[in-house]
Amino acid sequence: QVQLEESGGGLVQPGGSLRLSCAASGSIFRITAVGWYRQAPAKQRELVATITDGGSTNYADFVKGRFTISRDNDKNTVDLQMNSLKTEDTAVYFCYVQNPFRPNTIYWGQGTQVTVSS
Repeated sequence: QVQLEESGGGLVQPGGSLRLSCAASGSIFRITAVGWYRQAPAKQRELVATITDGGSTNYADFVKGRFTISRDNDKNTVDLQMNSLKTEDTAVYFCYVQNPFRPNTIYWGQGTQVTVSS
C-alpha cells in the first residue's frame, strides 16, 4: 500500500506560479511511473503530466511549455511546477503512483485545490 500526500495548492492570479509537491510512502516509488491528474468541477479527471522511473516525462498539450514535472527518488517526492497559470487551470490536482507489478492499480493522493482567479 502506498500513501500519498499533496501540498502546495492555493489561490493565485492569472499568469502566476505555484509548485505542487507530493510525498509518497513505500518502496515502489522509485521503480514506477508517477504523476499528476486534475479534475475541474463537472469535468472528468484528466492527465496533466507523468514521469517514469527513468525520468522520461509526458505532458498534456494544454500544459506543455508551462508546467514541469520532476521527481526525487531519495525523498519519494514528485513535484509539479506550474507557471503562466490560466483560469482554466483551476481544479483539484491529484498525484498518483502506478503499481509496477499491477499496472492497472493506481494509488491516489487526496488532492489539493488550485484556484486561478483575479
